[in-house]
Amino acid sequence: MTDAQQRVLEHVRPLRAETVAVASAAGRVLAAAAVAVVDLPPFPSSAMDGFAVRSADLPGRLPVVARIAAGRPAERPLAAGEAMAISTGGVVPDGADAVVPIESVFERDNDIETAEAPPAGANVRPRGGDVAAGDVVVPTGARLTVAAVGALAAAGIARVECGRRPRVVVVATGTELARPGDALGPGQVYEANGAMLAAAAVSAGAEVDVLPVAEDTEPAHRDALARGLEADVLVTSGGVSVGAHDLVRSVEAELGVREVFWRVAVKPGKPVSFGLRERTLVFGLPGNPVSSLVGFELFVRPALLALQGSTDPLPRFLSATLTRAVRRTAGRDEFLRARLRSDGDGPLFAEPLSGQESHMIARAAQADALVYVERGAGEIPAGTVVRYLPLG
Repeated sequence: MTDAQQRVLEHVRPLRAETVAVASAAGRVLAAAAVAVVDLPPFPSSAMDGFAVRSADLPGRLPVVARIAAGRPAERPLAAGEAMAISTGGVVPDGADAVVPIESVFERDNDIETAEAPPAGANVRPRGGDVAAGDVVVPTGARLTVAAVGALAAAGIARVECGRRPRVVVVATGTELARPGDALGPGQVYEANGAMLAAAAVSAGAEVDVLPVAEDTEPAHRDALARGLEADVLVTSGGVSVGAHDLVRSVEAELGVREVFWRVAVKPGKPVSFGLRERTLVFGLPGNPVSSLVGFELFVRPALLALQGSTDPLPRFLSATLTRAVRRTAGRDEFLRARLRSDGDGPLFAEPLSGQESHMIARAAQADALVYVERGAGEIPAGTVVRYLPLG
C-alpha cells in the first residue's frame, strides 16, 4: 500500500497557483505562505469588560474619568490615581497596565473600589500577542481550515496564492448500470460510484465532471476515456479486472496511457490501476462500491491534495480501541468499515460492522471509519489499539 502511494506521488506535479479571495479560500492549499499585514491585536486591548487602571494605584478607590468603547480609544492617557471604564476589545489607554473585571469592583458615584491589586498585565492583550506583522500566519502547503480563514482575515490578509483546483472527470463503466431514478431493467443495478467518487473528489478540493455511464463496448469506452483524458485527473470505476468486459486498461493503453501499476495488496480494492498520459493522472478503481471508496481514499485523495501543493497529502491515521477481535488476511492489508463510539471521557472505540463484502455499500453508510488491519496470520484481539481512517 505505502509503496503504491509513493509511486503515485512521485508522478504528481503541482498545478499552477492562482490568487484567491480569503473569503473563498476554505479548503484550498496555499502555494505561498500567508504573512500578517498587521500586528494582531494591532493595539493593547482589554480581554473583558472592566476598568483600565495602574496596578500600583490599587487596592483602593479611584474616580472613573472616561468610558472606552470598542473602536473608540480614549482621548488622553490614564493619569495616576484614575480609572477608565473599558469594554472587551477596547484600546487600553497609555498609562494603564491592567484591567480590573467589572465584577471585581464596587462602583458608586462614578468611583470604583476594589480590595485587591491586579498584577501588571492582567486582562490586557498585548499588541502583537497573537502574531506580529510580517510573521507567517499559515505556511506554504497547508490546507486552509475554517479557523485558518478567520486567522488570515484577522491578520489583514485579503487575498492568498493557492494551488489551482484539479479538474477531475469520473467515468463509471458497465452495461448493467442504470441511472438512479430510472426503472431497473433485467440484470441492472443502480450506478452509485459516480456520485460517491464525485462527492469524495469535491471534498478533496477538486472540480468534478461526471460523464454518463460507458457501456461495455470499445467505442463507448474510447469516447468516454478520451474525454476524461482532457482533465487533470481521470477516475474510472469498474472494468479494471480480467473479465471479458473489463476494457478500461486496454482502451486507455490505445489512447496513450502509460500504466505505472496494476493491483495493490489491499482488501477491498486489489485491482486498482494507476497510469499517466502526459500530465493527466489516470486512476482505475474497482466497480464494487466499497473497493472504489477505499481506492479513492488511499490513492486518489492524496494525489488531488498533492496537485494543489499540499506538503502532507497522505491519509492521516487516528487511533481507537477494537471492540471485537478481527482476523488478519495473509498477503493483503485490509480496511474494515467500522462505527466509532466513545463512553464519555474514556477511550474511543471502533466497532467493525457486520457485512464487510465489497459490494455492500448500504452497510458502508453506517460507517464513519475504516479500520486498518495489517496483513498477517491469526487475529487482532478485542481491546487492541488500532489505526483507522475517518470517513466523512
